[in-house]
Amino acid sequence: MFATSSQKKCWMFKDDTDVSNARISGNLKYISTRGKHMSVEEREAHFLSTNEEKTLTLSYEFQLRDFCRKFQPTMPRYVVGTGLHYLKRFYVNNSVMNYPPKEILVTCVYLACKVEEFNVSMDQFVANLKGDREKAAAIIINNELLLMQQLDYQLTVHNPFRPLEGLMIDMKTRFKTFHDPERLRPGIDEFLEQVFHTDAILIYAPSQIALAAIIHAASTLKENVDEYITRILFADADQSKLLNIIEAVKKIRVMVRNVQIPNRETVKSLEKKLQCCCNPDNNSESASFKGRMKDTFEQENAHLVKALFSENFMQSSISFVTHEKSVPCENVPLQ
Repeated sequence: MFATSSQKKCWMFKDDTDVSNARISGNLKYISTRGKHMSVEEREAHFLSTNEEKTLTLSYEFQLRDFCRKFQPTMPRYVVGTGLHYLKRFYVNNSVMNYPPKEILVTCVYLACKVEEFNVSMDQFVANLKGDREKAAAIIINNELLLMQQLDYQLTVHNPFRPLEGLMIDMKTRFKTFHDPERLRPGIDEFLEQVFHTDAILIYAPSQIALAAIIHAASTLKENVDEYITRILFADADQSKLLNIIEAVKKIRVMVRNVQIPNRETVKSLEKKLQCCCNPDNNSESASFKGRMKDTFEQENAHLVKALFSENFMQSSISFVTHEKSVPCENVPLQ
């Protein structure tokens, strides 16, 4: 359930200012480390600003969606949603200058496929990529552990699709005066596609986003669902709760309305600037990056083995003291 999820606990922000502050922190952290010997003017000229990073990240979000749209076999939309969540989570705390977004992008999609149990092999996955597929597979493998680390291994994502279906069923069941709620589908799908390119998914609950999609779709058909919301869905809610929900829905709709595909020439210019200020140590093909990931992998394995050893030892000890017949200590299985 979303209410008790790691998503709600660790990956939800108070408002768009809170999200912006996290991005500013990641940007300044990188610049202060890589540009500590530069003047303020040199830093401003050399590094990407927070707004420039946001423009680039948005561009890569659209690239991720285009990749998933063309993917074979057809990729379910909840996998796409999870991949976009991962990309947003990664770059809300990290600078695009520190980690190459093109590499992180495909790794987000690959990890989303695994987590959402959309079963495709690595060969199938990279067959959807242009260029050297063996190299692409190596890039994904090299970045997968890094991505999971930066997500704090909190990989479960609650997308708005499930609460949406719940609301649609509820409308059909309890809002009989509304003719054929399925008419809303095109508007809903369009809205949900755009909402993933906003910070709404980092601020609002999936159910609020789903409700905003329904209200948007109804308004495009010049239909009114106010009665469903006030007299049926939230009939027992107090006035303050209802007002908070209405305000949240309004803000989500404004965010979606303001989504614009970044200008192509602007993106090209920013990518050129990125090439000059990116961190070469985090290039997945560099020796230093591979060495760090190897050390991290070995440390993770060591912790896992230690944890398993401890658990098995405790289970064996319990078994040893509860058996009617004594068991020699050397015969107690530890693995």
